Amino acid sequence: MNILFRRFAVGLLILPLGFGMCARVFAQTGDYPSKPIRIVVTFPPGGSTDTMVRMLSPRLNEKFGQPLVLDNRPGAGGNIGLTAVAKSPPDGYVLGIGAAGALTSNPSLYPQMPFDVAKDFVPITMLASIPFVLVGHPSVPADTLQQVVALAKSQPGKISIGHGGNGTAMHLSTALFIQMADVKLIEVPYRGSGPAAMDALSGQIQLSMTDLAAALPHIKAGKLKAFAVTSLKRLSNLPDVPTLSEAGLAGYDSTGWFGLVAPAGTPQSIVQRLNAEFTAALNDEGIKNQMRQSGMEPTPSSIENFEAYIRSESQKWAKVIRQANIKLN
Repeated sequence: MNILFRRFAVGLLILPLGFGMCARVFAQTGDYPSKPIRIVVTFPPGGSTDTMVRMLSPRLNEKFGQPLVLDNRPGAGGNIGLTAVAKSPPDGYVLGIGAAGALTSNPSLYPQMPFDVAKDFVPITMLASIPFVLVGHPSVPADTLQQVVALAKSQPGKISIGHGGNGTAMHLSTALFIQMADVKLIEVPYRGSGPAAMDALSGQIQLSMTDLAAALPHIKAGKLKAFAVTSLKRLSNLPDVPTLSEAGLAGYDSTGWFGLVAPAGTPQSIVQRLNAEFTAALNDEGIKNQMRQSGMEPTPSSIENFEAYIRSESQKWAKVIRQANIKLN
């Protein structure tokens, strides 16, 4: 009897501690968010990522009852911004938007990384993808992807192709194209897709792998030839332009994309709330139309699917990077 009584007494002492712990957890998550949410954008103001967040902000500000505050931290292919996120408290008040490079290919490109994607972040949702398009100056004697490949093979190492910079998704898309088509091209890196498209427009280079937003007006005006798009599906803005996969490089699939992550250890209830609100905003018809007009395709996802996608893309690009012997310092 004495033993039972002692155990009962100990239980009564422990019970308030348990309630206290639950109360603290609820205080952290039950009233979330109780202050502004900082979104670290790993690119400069005015870019696609920055524009996308500004499109989502009005709806999310209303749903959360707190403003989203953008914090642009570009540099090192997204590593600088995401390092700041990884080191932030895991309370849901500092989130990061990482692009395909920082979350999948950078670990294979850089000899050292300031964070471990799998260990230092929890995925929330995919946000948007940006398909690329292979374009050329009107003087290029080719009208189809097959003719481009034939031209490159007839003049190995003489046809130039521009892209958005070493280590970017456009660079890797170019490397994948070269590998799958088995051609030799002169690669010309630029500081972004805009300059690469402009030099193709002026004839300084013959081909360019660029994002849709930079190339679309010139394609519509007939000042650039569009040979193929890099996504698996044709684009609504360019319905007559085939994908690289259907134009001869079966299985080719490469797009730039952005996803939302939080520091590892962020409470699951907060992660689920963020996923629900962001995916709902991305499914809003008005926001979808805005994004598509800017050359972006909304790609909301579940937490689990986003995590699996990061793993599969990491493996895919590691192989491409090894074969192309791409290295960054």
